[in-house]
Amino acid sequence: MHDRGLRAWWWLIGFACLSSAWGQTTPKKPAGSCRAGVIEGELTAGKEFTRPVGNGLRLWFQPITSGWILRVVPAVGPIGIHDYAELATPPYQSVTPLSLSTDFAFRAQDAVGWNPRRFKYATSAESFLRLSDVYGQFIQAGATPPAPLQVQLSDEISKASDGKLTIVDAKLVGGMADQWREAGAVSQRFTTTAHTLVDPPDGHPSALGKLLWVRFRIEMDVPPGFRADRDLKIVPHVCGNL
Repeated sequence: MHDRGLRAWWWLIGFACLSSAWGQTTPKKPAGSCRAGVIEGELTAGKEFTRPVGNGLRLWFQPITSGWILRVVPAVGPIGIHDYAELATPPYQSVTPLSLSTDFAFRAQDAVGWNPRRFKYATSAESFLRLSDVYGQFIQAGATPPAPLQVQLSDEISKASDGKLTIVDAKLVGGMADQWREAGAVSQRFTTTAHTLVDPPDGHPSALGKLLWVRFRIEMDVPPGFRADRDLKIVPHVCGNL
């Protein structure tokens, strides 16, 4: 973790970066036929979910107390402090579409209402290493990274592939707190997403509530040359329209 000043700076640039994460300003690829790998599954509170995607990578929903973190990590071997989706999906250390949780003052219903969620991921170890190197320089530059370094980081991120997480159904304990303004900016589809509200197990409501179970669908753009896992469902899609 970095100091509070740096975290505050990340928050200032965070909303601009989030527009890309929401799919509002993501550069579109030329129209044509692209491929997407599709993974469908269910998450249960406190339990992980993992599936291989190919190219030496696997999708991992890492369980945390407040929900799950969506990560793309090596299929075998150690997992570093950063992953292939995290570094390709700014903002960092702030509100992120990769956090399916009640972190950042999101209530459980806000987390479900941010639907779908768009992210990016590095598709190979080589592209991840390039992105990691630029990210390291960017962090070391402090609160005011030079413009060329910002451009270099943006360029590496633009080379990453697109992904989309759709919440199909959910079971949750609703939070009682007022909606945080940043949550309100993205959590607009709670009423149109299938869900079941349940009473708190202990009978005592909480400010943020709890995510108990989620059924999801993930689509990940598979670029040419990507060696997809043999069990990964591959479907065609219009390029730039994941």
